[in-house]
Amino acid sequence: MSDARYTAVKLLCKTFSGGSFSNIQLNNGLKKSCLEERDRKLCSLIYYGVIERKIYLDYIIEKFSSRPLKKLDDVILNILRCGIYQLMFAENIPESAVVNESVTLAGKFGKKSASGMVNAVLRNFIRQGKKVTLPDEKYKRYSIEYSAPPEFTESLISDYGEELAVNLLADSLGSPPVTVRMNPLKCTEQEFISALGNIKAVKNEIIPECFSLSGDVTNTEAFRKGYFHVQDLASQLCCESLAPSENDVVLDICSAPGGKAFTMAEIMHGKGKIMAFDLHQKRVELIRSGAERLGLTNIYADTGDALKFNPDLPQFDKILCDVPCSGLGAVRRKPEIKYKNFDDFSGLPDIQYNIAENALNYLKTGGEMVYSTCTLRKAENEYIIEKLLSGHKELEPVQLPEPLGERFGSMASIFPCYFGSDGFFIAKLRKVR
Repeated sequence: MSDARYTAVKLLCKTFSGGSFSNIQLNNGLKKSCLEERDRKLCSLIYYGVIERKIYLDYIIEKFSSRPLKKLDDVILNILRCGIYQLMFAENIPESAVVNESVTLAGKFGKKSASGMVNAVLRNFIRQGKKVTLPDEKYKRYSIEYSAPPEFTESLISDYGEELAVNLLADSLGSPPVTVRMNPLKCTEQEFISALGNIKAVKNEIIPECFSLSGDVTNTEAFRKGYFHVQDLASQLCCESLAPSENDVVLDICSAPGGKAFTMAEIMHGKGKIMAFDLHQKRVELIRSGAERLGLTNIYADTGDALKFNPDLPQFDKILCDVPCSGLGAVRRKPEIKYKNFDDFSGLPDIQYNIAENALNYLKTGGEMVYSTCTLRKAENEYIIEKLLSGHKELEPVQLPEPLGERFGSMASIFPCYFGSDGFFIAKLRKVR
């Protein structure tokens, strides 16, 4: 029963019925499946591909199904999504194999009565040349072509304009790069590359310690030895923007799983002190275990509520305020996020502002704070900073260091087209009195 396509359909049913993040769902599913490496790759390709392009696939299915999508059984709908995805985007899989395997899947799931319908939809799509005609109306076309709900598309365009919106939407399709941060406290560049084995490393032009890799990077000698941690370029730019020094005491107020604390600790050459907090003990353990693997002894991790002032904490030279957010800048890594109801995000700005305001209680006069999110919504980004500056006259904006400062000033909404990173927001403030 546990073949690649069966596993993909099973996981998709869980994900679309309100399961956890796609990466967690897939990792757990693959562990239980006992699939061989080749089938694991096929399962992952289909699973992520269907999530990324769900609206586009449903648009096609609707054209060829005699029954409305809402009346289709969830299993059958996901079998069809997987079939259409393979016909459109999977290379080196014969059309006949896609159809036959999809029909067989219906039986494996105990839905044999629907096998004829599955066969008819897929074969009719093939007979008509697998052609897809998109609507003329611009927003509808974008929504279908990039498989982005209209609310998401319109929000991006309203905030940042059509060109940047389309850039993020287009970038959300396909496999994202695997980007890592080399740990110079444990290795030289030559030692790092040597310990990667057959994995090719491409050095980033902006940050010398940043590399793009491919393959299973955590199953390498380099990872086991603590020579790197996985982190997108935008998150590394965020840490570089705070620019902590060897003598600083730094607060990472919403730290888990700890990637930014690790990067800051390395920037500080393992000196100074970083106090990293998260609300949940399990997530604090992620920070501790990661710091231990990387040999970063200047990180202290503990539980802490970012919304509540803790009088026992000291005053800090630098604060990283990387707040919980809608995550819409990282849709290429967690594509299911774009299908969330925007009403789910309505309470975020208040939470974000309150966390940032509480963080200011810990900032020394003359100290600096970076506010960041992995989303691209002005309600969670620029508007929060404007409100902070308006309500706190002791604050002033600070120009970000290069390569951000000259281009963006003190606030940077980063799109994939700028540096090839995830979508991200970074703003820098100083407490002047």
